[in-house]
Amino acid sequence: MAITNLNSFLCSYFTAKKCRIIQNNDGILNIQLNEQMDRELMNRPFYWHYIKKIGREGDPMQLTLITNPDKRDIPGEWIHFGSPRLQQIMNNLKRNERFTKLFQKIETTNKTPLYPWLVTNIKISYQGQLKKDEIFSIGLQLVNGRMRTDMMEALNELELQTTISDFCFTLSPIIKLKSGYFRMEEVISNYVYSQDHDWAKSSLEILDEEIRTLKHFYTDDDDPKMKKEMDEITNRYNPCITMNVINGGIFYLEKDAL
Repeated sequence: MAITNLNSFLCSYFTAKKCRIIQNNDGILNIQLNEQMDRELMNRPFYWHYIKKIGREGDPMQLTLITNPDKRDIPGEWIHFGSPRLQQIMNNLKRNERFTKLFQKIETTNKTPLYPWLVTNIKISYQGQLKKDEIFSIGLQLVNGRMRTDMMEALNELELQTTISDFCFTLSPIIKLKSGYFRMEEVISNYVYSQDHDWAKSSLEILDEEIRTLKHFYTDDDDPKMKKEMDEITNRYNPCITMNVINGGIFYLEKDAL
């Protein structure tokens, strides 16, 4: 699930940034960057400074990202949760575009209502002996309360824009944003609780074993050095699950768009 979500997330991210997706197949994502994204991701400030100085348009690079671990040896960047490239993209989102408002593009001559959806991408982090992250994308229609997971994959099939189309109008939300977000949190919490948590039991067993081993080397339970080492071991192995919002927004969509 994590790999599928990551690939969809990246595809949606670059599409929203107006970059052309050249290839999206079996965990191989090849993107033609535009100038803005080349500047933000490829670390070529001197190239762009020189190009602008001589009055040329410049040649943005292509970027190949590999999300399928079975394909990591082919040319491209192996991207995964915790990788520097993904962290760079996440930081870019947090810095510039954590929240957005978009409208579905509609070609019509009839008055057409657009329904508000609250959409959130949340990173779930499992921390213990082993560490794992995944992105959970969820949407809530703020009029009738309908909810959908894998929301970014669904939105990726729609044409979205920053302005509302002619003859379209927006419906006012019935569900308040705060209440809607709490509903999302409940769904994600239920999803987390439904997972296999043997990893947490294993982490606790290792934690107990490490602490018992540590105590053999000290005669004084109040030794500051022992307490410091014990805190480090606890932080390393004590199982913990955290959820953090990456980004989100309000998307106005046609009634039967999803």
